[in-house]
Amino acid sequence: MPTPTYRPAMVDPPPLTRRQTLQLAARAGLGLAGLGLAGLGLGGCAARTPRPRLLACRSDLPAAWSAVLPKGWQVLLRDEPAEVATAMAAAGSGAAGLRPALLQLSDGWATRLNREDLQPIGTAALLARLDPQAGPVARLFAPDGDGSAPLAFPWAINPWILVLRNRPDLARRAPEGWGLLLDPSLRGRLVLPSSPRLAMALVEEDPGRLRRLRQQTLAYDDRDGLNLLLQGYAEAAVVPRQRVVPLLRRDPRLQAVLPEQGGPLSWNLLLSPAGAPAAPLEWLGQALEPPLLSRLVAAGWVPPLPQKQLENALAPYPARLRNLLLPPATVRARWRDLPPLPPAERQRLQTLWDGAAPGKPAR
Repeated sequence: MPTPTYRPAMVDPPPLTRRQTLQLAARAGLGLAGLGLAGLGLGGCAARTPRPRLLACRSDLPAAWSAVLPKGWQVLLRDEPAEVATAMAAAGSGAAGLRPALLQLSDGWATRLNREDLQPIGTAALLARLDPQAGPVARLFAPDGDGSAPLAFPWAINPWILVLRNRPDLARRAPEGWGLLLDPSLRGRLVLPSSPRLAMALVEEDPGRLRRLRQQTLAYDDRDGLNLLLQGYAEAAVVPRQRVVPLLRRDPRLQAVLPEQGGPLSWNLLLSPAGAPAAPLEWLGQALEPPLLSRLVAAGWVPPLPQKQLENALAPYPARLRNLLLPPATVRARWRDLPPLPPAERQRLQTLWDGAAPGKPAR
């Protein structure tokens, strides 16, 4: 059995140090060679304008969408979101022209960037097509009415769900929702997200339930959690909905539970670094309408569009898939964003997390 991964550290990670930034930059290949610019202006070669690039994590950008990028654009894929988040710093000061023109990140990573390093993306007309729930995310949770321009295009909404492997007994108890995580039969067979804040949200920050949840857990792992489940080392995992939708369609061992009481929510965002070429707005809009929309939702990528539009896109698909991708409005209303924490709240949650560590006496 592989060694389970234990990744959570702090509730809300601090900004990367300069050393970490340089290390990630090297891994990301974002030097001149990584950007495909080796030789430009060197050895007597004539300087050329670099092609605009979209930088994304491999698991966070649908191939069907990136394949229709406008001519002249290039997609660069990396293994870790941290590598994407450091792309602007990796280009170096005074080298803004070498930065990616677009970044794909989750809202958790995007809110760690300096707002001054970003420029508004999209148009009012494009953002007006989205559900009002996307408004705060587009502002990266800046207060409404403070004049902050939308800095992100929230193109997909992604609730966290519970996935079970060969556990029809628990699947039949789906109305219990997140309470299933505490079932004694899952002790040592549960994979949770690597974010302590997410884990705490699953039990509504209740200290007693959090202690029990931590005793259940085999590993905290976003990247490889599904592999532990598929290989049989775990029987349950909490994952973003999109990652499991393709598997549900071909693996009968898996059952998905989207708790009716709601739960934590993440977003897929596109961002534009300051000074980058204008974003291809027509391409952004393609994700919101047929025929591309139907292909995206079938693969688990659900834009925050009005319900009727999503119902039409999902009409050809089985009821099980439709109910997972577009649950009732009452359920969607209970999903909760996780905006950045003020220092005092971050410390409170850190204390709660530390106090619930397995083996630590209860207070």
